[in-house]
Amino acid sequence: MTDHAAASSFCCADHSGTANAQAILTQAEDRAKARGVRLTPVRRRTLEILLQAHVALGAYDVLERLGAEGFGSQPPVAYRALNFLVEHGLAHRIRRLNAFTACAHPGEEHRAAFLICEACDSVTEAPARLVSDALALAAAEAGFRLERATIEAVGLCAACQRASA
Repeated sequence: MTDHAAASSFCCADHSGTANAQAILTQAEDRAKARGVRLTPVRRRTLEILLQAHVALGAYDVLERLGAEGFGSQPPVAYRALNFLVEHGLAHRIRRLNAFTACAHPGEEHRAAFLICEACDSVTEAPARLVSDALALAAAEAGFRLERATIEAVGLCAACQRASA
């Protein structure tokens, strides 16, 4: 993965911005097409909802918005769409928050760390190649076969630091 500046990732107060959100949607559509899968209307709308949010959203938050727009109000509607997006690298599950966020870089294979603001719950996707490499090395030295890892760190985002100063 190329190292992206934090400003190109999601964070409060303006999140991804309209132009960046459209670029991410285009990358997501291209990725789905390259993988031979469909970004159905409910999957696309779910991704748009994640892109519009300023925080990671729980499945029921997404479901509420989908239901209000006529996509269905049963939990499997949201869970299927969210699981599809995660499985195909278009969104990430933030375990600490039991929530989901759109991938900031769906057009490229990469390893990410998630910087979670404990004040506003915003999530910034940051490059994690070096951390991932160190973790893989530590696992190998311990004779452990690492299959996947999610790196989540908690602190204060720039906007909340300014607000508390």
